[in-house]
Amino acid sequence: MTAVEDIIKGLEALVDEDKVKTDPESLQHYGCDWTKVYDPKPLAIVFPKTTEQVQAVVKFANEHQVALVPSGGRTGLSAAAVAANGEVVVAFDYMNQVLEFNEIDRTARCQAGVVTEQLQQFAEDKDLFYPVDFASSGSSQLGGNISTNAGGIKVIRYGMTRDWVAGLTVVTGKGDVLKLNNDLVKNATGYDFRHLFIGAEGTLGFITEATMKLARTPKNLNVLVLGVPEFRAVMDVLNTFQRKIDLTAFEFFSEIAVQLVTAHGDVQRPFETATPYYALLEFEAPNDEVVEEAMALFEECVEKGYVLDGAMSQSQAQVESLWRLREDISETISVFTPYKNDVSVSVSKVPDFLEEIDAVVTEHYPDFQIVWFGHIGDGNLHLNILKPDDLPKEEFFEKCQQVNKWVFEIVQKHDGSVSAEHGVGMTKKPYLEYTRSVEEIALMKSVKQLFDPNGVMNPGKIFDL
Repeated sequence: MTAVEDIIKGLEALVDEDKVKTDPESLQHYGCDWTKVYDPKPLAIVFPKTTEQVQAVVKFANEHQVALVPSGGRTGLSAAAVAANGEVVVAFDYMNQVLEFNEIDRTARCQAGVVTEQLQQFAEDKDLFYPVDFASSGSSQLGGNISTNAGGIKVIRYGMTRDWVAGLTVVTGKGDVLKLNNDLVKNATGYDFRHLFIGAEGTLGFITEATMKLARTPKNLNVLVLGVPEFRAVMDVLNTFQRKIDLTAFEFFSEIAVQLVTAHGDVQRPFETATPYYALLEFEAPNDEVVEEAMALFEECVEKGYVLDGAMSQSQAQVESLWRLREDISETISVFTPYKNDVSVSVSKVPDFLEEIDAVVTEHYPDFQIVWFGHIGDGNLHLNILKPDDLPKEEFFEKCQQVNKWVFEIVQKHDGSVSAEHGVGMTKKPYLEYTRSVEEIALMKSVKQLFDPNGVMNPGKIFDL
């Protein structure tokens, strides 16, 4: 019997029957995420159903020096969930239950494989609200969201995933089970290891359960889509509205994005006027006074030249239709093999930052089509470079590596982040020093070695030891 066969048999003894897969289709499906840079080459896929089974798999991995890669909804964009070097993928698809609901605390204790949309619907059934939302909510899982500290479209009002985690159960790289924070609101007893595992991309251990906080359901959401003449005007619109209205979302996208989305499906333009950029604003309007205030602010923006045209939702159907202009962008451009960058700076620095990046990319690669969109209200920009039809994928990615260097030099200049919400994984690993100091990275490596001394947990992600 070969060493590989021994590993497979060993894993099969730790989980339920038929919960270890080695067929080519499963290896391909579970060994990758949404990135297309690395080819998946996992050894096997294992499907635990309990924290105890995850713990057994981790202890087995330590004993036999088997590398493990966590797999949630595989919607990541930094290759953090890619198994490219013969690792065993630990997939959480069968750990998909909401285990407990606490009405007084307004929390839900969930297994790591609960899909984001599943929790959103659970909250809605309880007349509550889980506000972390993004285009992949129908397939992304909570464990992955927490491991990358996912953000999405409502950060301006509700914050990141980190802000909604009351407690965690984790299996460390050594195989220890830790229950972190016990769902407490106040807990001033030293280091909060919960926050180490949030955003750690499975490099310290695997999240198996999470207690998630829920919120009041927002009432009567309205959406405005405004056409603006230049990017700086987007920020003027943001400043104007934030003076008077608490926004639940503030997004932006370019005219190229609108052209691609409206050509791709049944989404209609918000108005006839084509403008270089668009801002999408969402806000609660519990009474007519708020709507009237919003219309007055819209008129002020028109008078000052910030806005050329606009449309406001008149029904829930129109709210959903206007949101599709923004939410359908990622799916629409996926056919163009986009090279994605997810960067952020302080909100006040966004105009200069975007203009510098746009100028650099346009100057050096005038044939590349650039699609801009993002969560502009929190300083998060998505730069998407579309591959020309006649350019081979390998050559395109090589050229984009040079683009990365220029982009991240500008990020560093503005004290920004090379990854606002998609994590580091493998694709951002070479650029970590543009955001984190040498001293910080050294401390991260020390923390990794403390929790995962044998290096079995998602090795090669974020940094190399």
